[in-house]
Amino acid sequence: MIRISQLKLPCGHTEADLEGKIRKTIRHKGREPVHYRIRRHSIDARKKPQLYDIYTVDVDTKTGAKAERKLAASLRSRNISYVEETGYQFPKAGEEIMHTRPVVIGAGPAGLFCALMLAEHGYRPILLERGRCVEQRTKDIEHYWESGKLDPASNVQFGEGGAGTFSDGKLNTQINDKTGRSEKVLTVFTEAGAPGDIVYESKPHIGTDRLKVVIPAIRRRIQAAGGEVRFEAQVTDLEMQDGSVRAVILADGSRIRTDTVVLAPGHSARDTMTALYQRGIPMEAKAFAIGLRVSHPQSLIDKSQYGVWEREEMQELGLTAAPYKLTARAASGRGVYSFCMCPGGYIVDASSEPSRIAVNGMSEHARGSERANSAIVVTIGPEEYGTEHPLSGMDFQRALEEKAYRIGQGAIPVQRYVKLKENYEKRKSGEVANSNASDPYLTSHDLCIRGQWTQADLSDLLPASMTADFIEGMEEFDRKIPGFAGEEAFAAGLESRTSSPVRIPRGEDLQSQIRGLYPCGEGAGYAGGIMSAAMDGIRVAEAIRKRYAAPVDKNPC
Repeated sequence: MIRISQLKLPCGHTEADLEGKIRKTIRHKGREPVHYRIRRHSIDARKKPQLYDIYTVDVDTKTGAKAERKLAASLRSRNISYVEETGYQFPKAGEEIMHTRPVVIGAGPAGLFCALMLAEHGYRPILLERGRCVEQRTKDIEHYWESGKLDPASNVQFGEGGAGTFSDGKLNTQINDKTGRSEKVLTVFTEAGAPGDIVYESKPHIGTDRLKVVIPAIRRRIQAAGGEVRFEAQVTDLEMQDGSVRAVILADGSRIRTDTVVLAPGHSARDTMTALYQRGIPMEAKAFAIGLRVSHPQSLIDKSQYGVWEREEMQELGLTAAPYKLTARAASGRGVYSFCMCPGGYIVDASSEPSRIAVNGMSEHARGSERANSAIVVTIGPEEYGTEHPLSGMDFQRALEEKAYRIGQGAIPVQRYVKLKENYEKRKSGEVANSNASDPYLTSHDLCIRGQWTQADLSDLLPASMTADFIEGMEEFDRKIPGFAGEEAFAAGLESRTSSPVRIPRGEDLQSQIRGLYPCGEGAGYAGGIMSAAMDGIRVAEAIRKRYAAPVDKNPC
């Protein structure tokens, strides 16, 4: 393959324009078609509103490796090279005999991909999910958003696909992956029905509407390969002997004998983590972030990022709703940053426990709503909640979620940012904040929120020092995106589920101190989104593969 990077074309170009650029770059003068594949695409907006598409493409000249090497060398460009594709390789099996089927706890991205890799290599895993399948889960969530009646067993946090199913479906990762795991994840998603462009877009996303189709397809693939998927199967305890796992215990009292448990419960399985801590599973507190979700007109973000904002003009240029990523350092030393940014999306009620409110962001694949939203969060660690107890961060989250529930009287509390700032400054100076003042514009405005919401004062929701950092960050971001802290910015609370506040330590073989227990994914403290969680699931499957021979004993557990 001839790899060409930094191919630059004006946004709005045609496919023929791209092929013509490739022909010119490699000096291809024949009439036969050019066979190429896009490997990466991004948008260069440094000279907005002059916008450019930047491509990396692989070209197959059909002339063989020797001729392609010679051609790449003759073109004398640092942006042209010869490459050989290797692809992802699952490791060779170990020699230890696996006497029982492996059990994977949690059907989020980590659990799904771990179970898929094990199933397709003969290990016949049992995948246990406390929530329901996507089809039923969707109905449960929509009922909650309409009625306010929460089902603790089936919600935005719990159920097939994990919390990421009802999100923007972003597939970004900060992991510098040389193993091919990231490409494997993207390939599985596309084979399950995700858009093909996720394999090359610099900021890929699937969208919650597509994820509702993709996740069940992965489930069926696990089942077709010999895996078993059980819903409404909450694990409440582990049975151990001599420092090793021997069985998992479910809420209905049933017992599954196993020597291999992958623990991938997601970041909101607080009751599970509490039970495992009481059982003696080693855990430690970890830093995370907390804050508010902030909504703006999508046109404000598009104008800032692209210099264009009219829908028709953006469509002509091949542009979709623009994202952003913002970071700042507050005077206190805390980091303040945007998290889970949803262009053309919705704020959603993502609560999972009664009498507590948590919010998240969600977009469909088209990102077609009129508003953008993002969590603006502040980093915190054990020093913030005053104790090194492994579960103290979880208690901190719960206390603030209960406060948000009280402030909103059971609904998502929402406030215009400038009012939040004004009330905070009044409180700081000892004045009485005008917390009950109605905002007529807010009641008539479509804020693109899924779930019940109400006007409320958010200036006292977070600890005062964190609110100060939040405001400092917002004002800094306003200098980068004019209007970010303006009249059209609205805050909603509480954004508390950015990542797990707990980590279960694991060794180089990815096992806990409890032998046979493999902490995995975001809930165990080893991931921070769909991609990194899925990749960690594959990594744990690799560790099990390296230890055990396959196939496993086919006797039922």
